[in-house]
Amino acid sequence: MHLAKRLEKIPPYLFAEINRKREKLVAEGVDIINMAVGDPDKPTPAHILQVMHEAIDDAATHNYPPYEGMQEFRQAAAKWMENRFGVTDLNPDTEVVASIGSKEAIHNTFLAFVEAGDYTLIPDPGYPVYRTSTIFADGVPFTMPLKAENQFLPDLNAIPEEIAQKAKLLWINYPNNPTGGVATLEFFTELVDFCKQYNILLCHDNAYSEMAYNGYKPPSVLQVPGAKDIAIEFHSLSKSYNMTGWRVGFVAGNALGIQGLRQVKTNVDSGVFKAIQKAAIAAYNTTEAELQTLMSVYQNRRDTIVQGLQSLGWPIQPPKATLYVWVPVPSGYTSAEFVNLLLDKCGIMVAPGSGYGASGEGFFRIALTISEERMQEAIGRMKDAGIHY
Repeated sequence: MHLAKRLEKIPPYLFAEINRKREKLVAEGVDIINMAVGDPDKPTPAHILQVMHEAIDDAATHNYPPYEGMQEFRQAAAKWMENRFGVTDLNPDTEVVASIGSKEAIHNTFLAFVEAGDYTLIPDPGYPVYRTSTIFADGVPFTMPLKAENQFLPDLNAIPEEIAQKAKLLWINYPNNPTGGVATLEFFTELVDFCKQYNILLCHDNAYSEMAYNGYKPPSVLQVPGAKDIAIEFHSLSKSYNMTGWRVGFVAGNALGIQGLRQVKTNVDSGVFKAIQKAAIAAYNTTEAELQTLMSVYQNRRDTIVQGLQSLGWPIQPPKATLYVWVPVPSGYTSAEFVNLLLDKCGIMVAPGSGYGASGEGFFRIALTISEERMQEAIGRMKDAGIHY
C-alpha cells in the first residue's frame, strides 16, 4: 500500500498536533492552561437545546435530509442575512446551501472549481484549510501576505498579472483568523472589482461575523452592490452560538458558486441532520440581547489577557473582533521557540503563528476560550518565570 503523493505536500493538521502534545503532557500530570484552540467553552444556549430535544423526538427528522438543506433552514438563513446585513436579494432555492459547518464547505468549494495547475489566492497567515484544500484539488496556492502595517489586509497590487489571470478562487476571512484584523465595505468593494476584472470567484469565510466587541458590527461582502455576481460567503454557527460540535452553517451568494458546491456535496456527504437544522433556525432567532450576553464573556476575557500582556511589556491593543489575540513574540525567538518556552516553563499552550503560514512567523495566537481566572493564572505564571516582551 502507498499513500497518495499529495499527502507528502500536506503537513499534519495544526490543531491535531497541538491536541496530541497537550494529551501527552496531561497524562504526565502537567496542569496545562490551553489557549491554543478556538473551541468555545460555554454550553450552547438553552433555547437552542430545547428545540433540538423536541426535534429529536420527531420521527420526521430521522430520515435523510435534503442534500442542499431543508427549505425551512435555507429560508431562515436568507432571512438572517437580511436582518443582520440588509442583504435582501438572496434566493433560498438557488443562492443558499446548508453546510456541515464551514470547513467541509470550504474544502468542497476547491473541488468544485480548481483543476490541476489552477492558482488560488489565499491569505497568509490564514486558516490552514485554504492551502491544504488547494493541494487536494491539485491547484497551486499563491499567498497574499497579511502584514500589521497594512492592517492585515492583502495588497491586491502585489498579485502578479499572470497569477491573477490563472486564479480561480480568492479567499478572504474578516474578521480574520488568526490576526483579529477587520475589513471595511470599501475594501470589500475593491475585492469585488478585482475579482470581476479577472473572473475569480471571491470566497469570504465569515465564520466570526458575530464575534465582535464594543459595538462593532462586521460587514458582509454581499453588502457590496453587485457582489453576488462574483462572491459567495460562508457562515457557521460554531463560534457565535457555542455550537462547534454541532457542525452546521450555510453558504450564500453567487448562483454558480452555490451550484458547484452543491454538486460536490451531493456526491460526498448526505447533508445535515434535520434536527440540527431545526436547532440552527432557533439559533438564528436569538435576540440581540442574548447574543451580546455571550459576546460580553469574550470581551471581558479579551480585556483580561490584553491588559495582562501589556503589564509584561507587550505593545498590543485589544482586537475589535474574533476569538483571538495575535501577539508578537519577543526578539530572539521564533514563533515555535517561544511557544515551546511557554509550554515548558509555564505549562501554557498557545498556537505558533508560523503554523498559519510564513507570514505568521514572529507571532503567536491566544484563543479566548478559557475563564478569566485561568487567564490571570497564565499571566502570573509568565511573570513568575520572568517571561516578558
